Amino acid sequence: MRMFRKTAAAFLSLLLIMPFFCAFHGQKGLEPFVMPESFDESRDYDITFWAKNDTNKTQVEIYEKAISDFESLYPNIHVTMRRFTDYAKIYNDVITNIPTLTTPNVCISYPDHIATYMTGTNIVVQLDGPASDPRYGFGGSSLKYDGPEQDEIVDKFLGECRINGDLYALPYMRSTEALYINRTYVEKMGFTVPDMPTWDWVWEVSEAALAQNEDGTYKVNGQKVMIPFIYKSTDNMMITMLKQKNADYSTDEGDILLFNDDTRALLKEINVHAANGAFSTFKISSYPGNFLNAGQCIFGIDSTAGATWMGSAAGHQDIDASLIVPFETVVRPIPQYDTEDPEMISQGPSVCIFNKKDPQEVLASWLFAQFLLTDGVQIAYSQTEGYIPVTTKAQNNPVYLDYLSRAGEDNDLYYSVKIDAAKLLIDNTEHTFVTPVFNGSASVRDAAGALIEEVAYAPKRKITVDDTYIDGLYRDIEARYRLGQMDAGSVEKKDLGPLPKTAVTLLISLAAIWFCIALLAIGRYNRNVRSARKSQ
Repeated sequence: MRMFRKTAAAFLSLLLIMPFFCAFHGQKGLEPFVMPESFDESRDYDITFWAKNDTNKTQVEIYEKAISDFESLYPNIHVTMRRFTDYAKIYNDVITNIPTLTTPNVCISYPDHIATYMTGTNIVVQLDGPASDPRYGFGGSSLKYDGPEQDEIVDKFLGECRINGDLYALPYMRSTEALYINRTYVEKMGFTVPDMPTWDWVWEVSEAALAQNEDGTYKVNGQKVMIPFIYKSTDNMMITMLKQKNADYSTDEGDILLFNDDTRALLKEINVHAANGAFSTFKISSYPGNFLNAGQCIFGIDSTAGATWMGSAAGHQDIDASLIVPFETVVRPIPQYDTEDPEMISQGPSVCIFNKKDPQEVLASWLFAQFLLTDGVQIAYSQTEGYIPVTTKAQNNPVYLDYLSRAGEDNDLYYSVKIDAAKLLIDNTEHTFVTPVFNGSASVRDAAGALIEEVAYAPKRKITVDDTYIDGLYRDIEARYRLGQMDAGSVEKKDLGPLPKTAVTLLISLAAIWFCIALLAIGRYNRNVRSARKSQ
């Protein structure tokens, strides 16, 4: 009898824990966040803020001041900042912490990354409700600071934070890419810098810059090194070229269309210029600003957020001062195929909020996230690089307008290249775009850049880039980034999907084993009962 009870108890225990195993993979995580009726200021809250600062001490100080100013308004909210130097590290750490529900409260991130965070249902707070709350939403009556109204946030930037139509982040800063030009060398070669450069013009000037003297030095700079055109972000390069050609890349539903004939044609063209020595990338050669500032590059494409590193008078330099060659730097939009309809990528950090069991803690996080949109924070941070504020409220603030008007007064706060880069984005905000965001879109972006890196490096490997090579490259890149394993529409998926077949097999096997044990125990019990009856 005791054996039967033990076996039955074990079998029952198995039945009870099986739902736990089944839920472990596709767990819902947390209940949806519901805005409390009011903020409980009688309690203390400790919230964590993960931020990237590009190792820029000034940016760190701005964050620290923002936290201090916020805590003076809300003494019961204590913000602890963890600093990162790389968005990828933030992404990896968040992913690691999602299963244990130990994510930060507020996090600087990109929509591509946030879409992946959302594979755990309700892990990221959906912000449409909080944003529209009359007390604590945009411009809310109960806020202790002068936050922007919703119509004072640049609508295009706010729209970039929507995933599948819902708001999952707040824009924090915005940048785009710029073409940084050594005008001195361009004019020395007999060319004139246009207001809106084309790809044909950039390629033509780059090829002309390869002319050499009899001693092997380059005519334009008298040096033995010249890489006329260097692109920092090759994923942006491919994505932007396809956008400018109105060619396929991916869809909002998660369909991956990158491997097409338009991409093929671009890869062949890029390979030709790389083979001639006219073009290279950051991964192959190094940071474009280093070559530009040493007079060894004509064109460098980098983010406007990196403007303080571009130009011989730049305040930030990664090369020895003895290597810097004086020249006039001008900032222009990236090259275009159609100058009447320019397209340039919009990028820059956004802020997401992670859900917690305590709604009051989430509300505290929401109050801090909104504080980052106030004029003082927005203007101060934008002045550190070629970022622009994400609110029209800050953009039209007299302090910011004065800052923009003083370009060239010095090579620090008013460094002309930095301010020109910011103006470029302000003037072209309506010409910016973002790529579709879904779970896996970050991998598609990486794949786009890898295609260019491979064809740009092919000449060094003595590889001929023809249709056969590109066919194989498409297969290799698709496999490398596991793009063939992605389901269209993955952005709609709110859990981690069904259990893997191995897990299902394991659970069925365990159930079968326990079932057999139960049968054996029952059989033994019956035999014992019959034996007992016979002995009576």
